Amino acid sequence: MAPSLVLTGARVVLPSGVVDDGRVSVEGTKIVAAAAESAETIDLTGHWLVPGFVDIHNHGGGGASFSGSAEDVLKAVRTHRAHGTTTLVASTVTDEMDLLVRQAGLLSELTEQGEIAGVHFEGPFISPCRKGAHSEKLLRHPDPAEVRKLIDAARGKAKMVTLAAELPGGVDSVRLLAEHGVIAAIGHTDATYEQTVEAIDAGATVATHLFNAMPPLGHRSPGPITALLEDERVTVELINDGTHLHPAALELAFHHAGADRVAFITDAMDAAGIGDGRYMLGPLEVEVSEGVARLVQGGSIAGSTLTQDRAFKRAVTIDRLSVQDAVTALSVNPARLLGLSDRIGSLEPGKDADLVVLDAHFDLKGVMRHGVWVITPQLA
Repeated sequence: MAPSLVLTGARVVLPSGVVDDGRVSVEGTKIVAAAAESAETIDLTGHWLVPGFVDIHNHGGGGASFSGSAEDVLKAVRTHRAHGTTTLVASTVTDEMDLLVRQAGLLSELTEQGEIAGVHFEGPFISPCRKGAHSEKLLRHPDPAEVRKLIDAARGKAKMVTLAAELPGGVDSVRLLAEHGVIAAIGHTDATYEQTVEAIDAGATVATHLFNAMPPLGHRSPGPITALLEDERVTVELINDGTHLHPAALELAFHHAGADRVAFITDAMDAAGIGDGRYMLGPLEVEVSEGVARLVQGGSIAGSTLTQDRAFKRAVTIDRLSVQDAVTALSVNPARLLGLSDRIGSLEPGKDADLVVLDAHFDLKGVMRHGVWVITPQLA
């Protein structure tokens, strides 16, 4: 059982706003209205206290992949926890169907154990025209029967499937996913504006890394970007690493969608938390140089080396977002998408004691998950 704690003095970001000299009490694994009289007190004066980050699109980190063994998955999870991501959905990458089915079973077991929050299948149901860092020879049309095979393999733990809805079977697969309570995400797509609208009307609710791996916005061919930005039913993922998006594109998304419809993701691969070198992303080799991951063959951007603490700092120091909006994009909105708002996403009594301590410069100083310090604050 985790000890009772009272965290005092920090600027605490609550749903209602920022509270200076705030107070958060922890009892066991939960945030409580008031801790026991014997609770330890930690003074966080000069720091920020924000909810743990929630990442709904992440392929790995720490030199390990979510397409690997259970040990690999746990290594990647631990890497991202140390950077403030207390809830994480494990994303697969395009591969042979039998391998994806097998991996879905492994990831569902780790979801049941509470290590991850579910499974996201990115591919193989995506467009060869916008394949990015996915093997073209392994791509296939989104046949609803095959989509069903994958979500069944995840045993109720599938959270999201990214697909190109313009492909044969695409819209029917969107309907299937919506009927089974799985997020249908539009991405790696060559869809027109009209095709994207049809997919949204069929139940698609997420844009997989908006702007990336889809046609650019054109004044005569507005494409998927316009349809995804304008519809209030859609939450747009953004990779805020300074490589995937120009700051003006991020600002455009926030302006048109609003903070309540943006979810920052990492789309991280093995190199996150490690550094430059050669890595594998599914069956494809990746070269990471100066923190940017690209395919060895072809040079396409191959995920990111981003961690959510860096995304948060960039949001408030470079993108000039408010701390409240950054918390909304990194914690509140992804928690809502996962149907977990009753447990995570904000610092409120009754919710899991998942929180991040940041200093005045927004550098990470502490991480708590379920009432236990992953990174104990060093408050020199």
